[in-house]
Amino acid sequence: MLSQGARYVGATSISLAEGWSLERLTPPSRLFGANGIRTGPDGRIYVAQVAGSQISALDVETGELETISAQGTDIVAPDDVAFDAQGNLYATEYYDGRVSVRGTDGRTRVLRDDVPGANGITFHQGRLFINECRIGGRLLELDPGGGAPRVLLENLPMPNAMEFGPDGKLYYPMLGSNDIWRIDPDGGEPERVVGDLGAPVALKFDAEGYIVSPQVGSGEVLRIDPRNGERTVLATIAPGLDNLTFVGNRLFVSGFTGQITEVLGAGRTQAVLPGGLTWPLDLTVGGDGTLYVSDGTFFYTLPPGGGLQTLGMLFSPGWPGYIRGVTAAGEGEFIVTTSLGQVARWLPASGEHEVLAGETEPLDQLYGVAVAPDGSVLAAELGTGRVISVRDGEVATLASGLDQPTGVAIGPDGPCLVSESGAGRVVSVTGSGVDTVVDGLEKPQGILVRGGRLLIVDAGAKSLVEVDLGSKARTTIARDLPVGAPLGVDPKPLKGLLPFSGPQGLFAGIAAAPDGTLYVSADAEGSVLALRRAG
Repeated sequence: MLSQGARYVGATSISLAEGWSLERLTPPSRLFGANGIRTGPDGRIYVAQVAGSQISALDVETGELETISAQGTDIVAPDDVAFDAQGNLYATEYYDGRVSVRGTDGRTRVLRDDVPGANGITFHQGRLFINECRIGGRLLELDPGGGAPRVLLENLPMPNAMEFGPDGKLYYPMLGSNDIWRIDPDGGEPERVVGDLGAPVALKFDAEGYIVSPQVGSGEVLRIDPRNGERTVLATIAPGLDNLTFVGNRLFVSGFTGQITEVLGAGRTQAVLPGGLTWPLDLTVGGDGTLYVSDGTFFYTLPPGGGLQTLGMLFSPGWPGYIRGVTAAGEGEFIVTTSLGQVARWLPASGEHEVLAGETEPLDQLYGVAVAPDGSVLAAELGTGRVISVRDGEVATLASGLDQPTGVAIGPDGPCLVSESGAGRVVSVTGSGVDTVVDGLEKPQGILVRGGRLLIVDAGAKSLVEVDLGSKARTTIARDLPVGAPLGVDPKPLKGLLPFSGPQGLFAGIAAAPDGTLYVSADAEGSVLALRRAG
């Protein structure tokens, strides 16, 4: 049973073939992460969710969530929000370089579409200001009527969520230089307020006029005196913090995992909204049976009977990039594909990674990855319709002209199997060409070969299919799985923005434990499923 307010509710409950059971190893997520947050005119916290192209409103007294702007509608990848005096909601759309306005009548219009990396946004005395979180970003005043913007500053190193202080100056944190600055919006030189922080990602002011700033790298929430830069730690939550807001005198902080935390004082905190997985994407099982979960900006291990444990995230040393495909390649070693267009060998414990392909010329939308018996790395390149082989720094094309290849697996006798999500089939790639193994699918993504049987996550049909590779007999193990896009929703592309991420897309992965348990990424609801055959 899904918790109240879970982000995904299927038309019907999951149905299983006879002899199979299902367990959710992680609870469904209520949000697609939590990025910019701001208290609205109604006292609720409005939460922007880049990954899910969604804005939700949270009642901190009841915990109830309402979707304000849903996935698949006009606002795409919202990163921060602000309200004008009339109650209209303004959202920066990070990946699309836009600022949109959702009126009190529920209709949305684009205010500007020429602000790449649009991120921080705030109103001050009826004036609208935004910045661009990118290398060489700008600080701008926008005309709510649609006139040309006014450039206050440019060539900034990744400014982020900002706010006006009691002195009438605009304060803005900069991730690229790890400090906080301020400027008079009507002229004058910018001033550095404080530096050497823990990657300040946002700031707002408390009732006494002090800066409060979450640190995405260190996980600290700092209170800073704007007059002299002196700081105190209000609380330490976890790396991956993103923004903050006050409801009255109560302080709430958002995080990449979707957790909303109240900072209570004396270092104490409480989770008002629990965190969870943003998707998840691909899965892999280590030689000792440990399950690993790639979730874009986070990578987790999921031990038996325990909760998610972070092995790495966006700001970790040696982070290879937004991880999509993954396969275990030895103790503590993984081969990953990233949305930055690279194939890499990653060792999270030592904080190191080695780019195997795509360092100088990024590859186009990499997804599934596998290691062949000869040690070469095989990967699906959706953007070009290729399957590539990487060995000793050389990239070779094994197959081309495929229709949205996503999942990759090694067949029982050595050939590479690939799911063509656009063609609704799984093919075998050999030196003599491409042969159809299974067709008649809707949108196959993650695939796995085990004991002469091919397991396929069909995200379009929302099913898990098993195919006997000898007889071709087909069995549907599970139907109505929470995978793929929500019912009736056509998600708009997430373009990504360097250096954080390239283009993003859905991918429901699959892995198997030594005892035969199947793990499936329930990316629609944000959970990991375990399916087991009785006996």
